[in-house]
Amino acid sequence: MSSRTSWTKSLFIGLWNALNFSRKLFFNIIFIVIFIAFISIFFKDNNKITVPSNSALVLKLVGNLVIEKEGVDPFTEFMQEAFEQEDDNPEVLLQDVLLTIENAKQDRRIKALVLDLHGLGSAGLDKLEQIAVALEDFKASEKPIYAIGDYFSQNQYYLASRADHLYLNPMGFMMFEGYGRFGMYFKSAIEKLKAETHVFKVGTYKSAVEPYIRDDMSDAAKEANKAWLTAMWTQYKTSVAAARGLDVNHFDEELDVFLEKFEQSGGDFAQYALDFGWVDALKTREQALQEVVAVVGKDESGKGFNAISYKSYLNIIKPVLPNLTNNLDKVAIVVAKGTILNGTKKPGQIGGDSTAELLRKARYDKSVKSVVLYVDSPGGSAFASEIIRQEVENLQAIGKPVVAVMSTYAASGGYWISAGADKILAAPSTITGSIGIFGMFLTFENTLDYLGVHTDGVGTTEFAGMGITKSLDPKVAAIMQRGIEHGYDQFISLVADKREMSKEQVDEIAQGRVWIGDTALELGLVDELGYLEDGVKAAAELANLETYDTQYIQRTLTKNELFWKELFQSASVSFKGAFEIEKSGTIMGLVKEITADIEAVSKLNDPKGVYAYCLACEM
Repeated sequence: MSSRTSWTKSLFIGLWNALNFSRKLFFNIIFIVIFIAFISIFFKDNNKITVPSNSALVLKLVGNLVIEKEGVDPFTEFMQEAFEQEDDNPEVLLQDVLLTIENAKQDRRIKALVLDLHGLGSAGLDKLEQIAVALEDFKASEKPIYAIGDYFSQNQYYLASRADHLYLNPMGFMMFEGYGRFGMYFKSAIEKLKAETHVFKVGTYKSAVEPYIRDDMSDAAKEANKAWLTAMWTQYKTSVAAARGLDVNHFDEELDVFLEKFEQSGGDFAQYALDFGWVDALKTREQALQEVVAVVGKDESGKGFNAISYKSYLNIIKPVLPNLTNNLDKVAIVVAKGTILNGTKKPGQIGGDSTAELLRKARYDKSVKSVVLYVDSPGGSAFASEIIRQEVENLQAIGKPVVAVMSTYAASGGYWISAGADKILAAPSTITGSIGIFGMFLTFENTLDYLGVHTDGVGTTEFAGMGITKSLDPKVAAIMQRGIEHGYDQFISLVADKREMSKEQVDEIAQGRVWIGDTALELGLVDELGYLEDGVKAAAELANLETYDTQYIQRTLTKNELFWKELFQSASVSFKGAFEIEKSGTIMGLVKEITADIEAVSKLNDPKGVYAYCLACEM
């Protein structure tokens, strides 16, 4: 017995020692990281990044283009930088790219711009348009732009087409796929699970719930999607063709036409691109490098050209901490990016409470005279959308005008929060409208019955006991559908009131139908076509401001948060390149693709289960 006790005691002592060692090791590592961070700050001036004379700025964009990055705590950001670990979904801030190009145009040390676009992911056409305009403006400096690629995706090529010198690797590849909306449909799978789908919606074109009630896209959804996708594709082709000096009909949209031209180029994708004017030349990496060397010279190693990276240049021209306040009147910018969810969410997402709090912060700031609501959202919770809209109304009530600027998306709930603004601006390619709402949930009474599990009991009302384990009473379904119809009436009434239209006029262009900015302007859903800069000017004019400054309204960081942010951002330079971890995203990418649509709906959290959401807007 004593031997057994001794063995058990030894086991637990061993486990405790192992845990204690791990705990000490973890905190020692943290201590070392912070210590080196302090040393890094102490010797900060010795490691100061400078712009080399006669250098090229390498605009290497890695990630999805966004108008606001998702919030990451300073330590996590530091560790990712230090060990060169990319986010699963890295992001590039649009305003940073525009600032970099504008500053480089004026910088005498910068003699050329090199576009490295291999890492550029998803990007709304509106964002690409703004960068393209900035690149065209950069050319006024008479500094050459090089786009050098092993391959170009459709988004990447949109920017590359603006280059003075567009080179593709002889083994390279490019192809125009156009725009499409394809998704997975789960009706048969749900039936095999013996689950029951209950849908409540208003809007002939409100197709967000179709994947759960059909095995294919409805004719109405195909009609609506085809219209706005075709309009957007026309915008893309027109812009790229003009940049390359080609006819807009030069794009090969039919397989037979492409195959014929492809055969003429010997089945070589790179040769096809050269033969038909999509690139200027086929050059190896070394050949392209030597051409840039001829313009800016070699770097210190003698192996590359004299250059500064996008990240390093941005760190020089953009301060780590916010600028000091001044006494000028302000046009405030409140960003609303992402799916609209109930509650409080971190930056880069929209929470009904957190976004309303930002608007409230602008309302109580005496220096703020007008507000730009910068929207990039396909919608979400109807309740959260209304909470945000009410705060827009509160700003207007005290004489602070609000201008809504629509980015890639401002559809459904995204339009709901925009509709009450004093002026609405959209990009020509903005996806908007989708005025309609829905509710949906599954019940599993048949699934449980198949497994031999049943629900039974008593309640004091007919409402008691409702849930996913019981069949839905037809009377409850009627109540829910009536509530959805009332919500739709609220939506179109809001639009009719704010856009000076009749409810009948709004209903005619609503019904969940999606429009792009050009068409939305014709229909009266927006006032002007433009971007953020245009929205800021409009907000200043509405507030009668001649001299003003802009200010992004963000959650106020505490002194401690500011300290750690400065600490870790400064220290990251010391660790950069210390480790490199190879990751394979093939399996995870497949999993994400399969679950994306399900996740988009499952994360919605409206308290009444009522949503103004445009799932079909995702391309």
